[in-house]
Amino acid sequence: MNRPAPLPPVGSYAVDTGTGKVGMVTGHEGSYVRLRPLGGGREWQCPPGAARRATAAERLSAATAYANARSRGEVP
Repeated sequence: MNRPAPLPPVGSYAVDTGTGKVGMVTGHEGSYVRLRPLGGGREWQCPPGAARRATAAERLSAATAYANARSRGEVP
């Protein structure tokens, strides 16, 4: 019997496997996970089963990408 993977906890970082984007978990709506991009921005809903906890390397990569975009003036 396959059990569904547990939802990433609120406040943790997760990867939306459908898009490859990393975000902070801001809440759950049923089996959907709400994510917000690093550095803020518009939240999105990750479909059931498409969110998994981000690894340390994925979190670091996303934070570095955000810092680089910010230094280029692409994001606030």
